[in-house]
Amino acid sequence: MIRIDRMLRYLTAGESHGKTLIALVDGFPAGVSIDTDIIDTELRRRQGGYGRGGRQRIETDRVEITSGVWKDTTLGSPIALQVVNRDYKLERLEDLDRPRPGHGDLTGSIKFLGPIRAILERASARETTVRVAAGALARQLLSRFDIEVFGYVSELGGFQFDPLPGDVAQQRAARDKSIVYSLNPDQDEQVKELIDRTGKEGDTLGGILEVRVEGLPFGLGTHTQWDRKLDGRLAQAVMSIQAMKGVEIGLGFDAARKLGSEVHDPIEYDSAQKDSPNLGYVRPTNNAGGLEAGMTNGQPLIVRAAKKPISTLRKALPSINMETKETEMADYERSDVCAVSAASVIVENVVAFEIAAALIDKFGSDSVEEMKARADLFHQMAKNR
Repeated sequence: MIRIDRMLRYLTAGESHGKTLIALVDGFPAGVSIDTDIIDTELRRRQGGYGRGGRQRIETDRVEITSGVWKDTTLGSPIALQVVNRDYKLERLEDLDRPRPGHGDLTGSIKFLGPIRAILERASARETTVRVAAGALARQLLSRFDIEVFGYVSELGGFQFDPLPGDVAQQRAARDKSIVYSLNPDQDEQVKELIDRTGKEGDTLGGILEVRVEGLPFGLGTHTQWDRKLDGRLAQAVMSIQAMKGVEIGLGFDAARKLGSEVHDPIEYDSAQKDSPNLGYVRPTNNAGGLEAGMTNGQPLIVRAAKKPISTLRKALPSINMETKETEMADYERSDVCAVSAASVIVENVVAFEIAAALIDKFGSDSVEEMKARADLFHQMAKNR
């Protein structure tokens, strides 16, 4: 087996009760100017959105880069991203006796033969803080290649938003005005009432998140090995986010309900676009969602994720006391009513990181200037194909 040493990857460390959360990013090219304000903006967005719980009023996440950057420019060495976890008093809390349905409480405590709290703290979505930071770091590389990643909420608790028309900049402005990060802030009040009502009932809500990536060149990802296909890598990365239960690309499951002639995107050529990333190969539809055979095809990438409602309920479900084996109501830990908005930020940045990894796989990772030169050479060669 060939080992790819220069691929972009990251590891995370730290639990929600620990004092720090850390992501170690390896394979990031040298020469990229890094603005930590951009990362902090994404961290703030992750803590926002209507329906969040009390923890977000305790934490104010900010990133500290402790290695891999000199004078705000990457060095090509591993980059350590650290977020201080101020709410680490959780380590003093007692263990749970009654596992919560929908969490890893029961399964994890049996697997590791240990306390439930040790499972729930690591399994907590608090870990995604530094995954968002890693994605926001990666986006600063993508911006050098005019690749833009844009995420939003398309459905919440069964309510489907009607997106306002406009280009990415206009829709981004609409999203940033929305209290739930949808593309139609005019519908916020309806959703706010739904979240409030659900919270009073002691229940929780899920939703659908969507990410669009513009400016992608041909050929990120590959068909040559199953584990290097970009759609597979994206699906694994998004499904690894807490509470995700499904991932779609393009039409997704709807493609299975249609005829082939209704699904596959015809190929046309527009010479006026020959210098754009799509090389002039345009499609009247984008049902494939920008990916064919595990590779980008010059069209916008569309990734959609389904997030289940949060498993911790004030209106607790039946469980078992693990000491007595008697039926009791599940334990309750403080929680959100709805974290769909935050999830859209997490998915957006996880997708950004995987796109950056695929870009590095294609064009190398020693320095961003060398990457750009290779990308330009590939573009010229592809135009002559």
